[in-house]
Amino acid sequence: MNDEPVPRPEGGFTLADFRELSRYVIDRWTAGIDLDWNVPAGTLEWTCIYTADHVVDCVFSYAFFLASAKLDGYPRFGELHALADAGPSDMIDGLRATTTMLAAVVAAAEPDAVATIWYSPLPELRGAADFAARGALEMILHAHDVCTGLGVVFEPPADLCRRLFDHTSDWPMHPAMPPAADAWSALLERSGRRPD
Repeated sequence: MNDEPVPRPEGGFTLADFRELSRYVIDRWTAGIDLDWNVPAGTLEWTCIYTADHVVDCVFSYAFFLASAKLDGYPRFGELHALADAGPSDMIDGLRATTTMLAAVVAAAEPDAVATIWYSPLPELRGAADFAARGALEMILHAHDVCTGLGVVFEPPADLCRRLFDHTSDWPMHPAMPPAADAWSALLERSGRRPD
């Protein structure tokens, strides 16, 4: 287990960035609230409604992991999922709730607080800023999938994308990529998605 948190460079992805991205995603999903969320989410096999449910669970999980302060793996709890009859407005409510939770946990964390953020292949510990970035990365990519499926424009702020790309560029689950002029396209490409 890597029990030393990795220091983040100055100018990395911030809690304010996470909050801004959360508002943007909620706005974009709200723009498509009356559309058919049972269509595929972009190039995924998942539907938009299933993908949105996954986003809510991911963001919740990162709040739960950080708040647990568990150092030897993930807390032994299951996933968070919507009820079977939940619709688009419920997904938006769920995302608003879980992004608020993650922002609150990050804001309340002590400066030296760490928890298990992933296995690579052993549990790796990171601090609060990395949990905000991890939640943001899942949210921005899958929110794009949902909006692509719905046909809703999704163009996140360029400066926010730059900080998120730079902050996560050395993470083990991503292939190495050189710096790119268009950070949003680079985030999509690095995740195996085609830039729009």
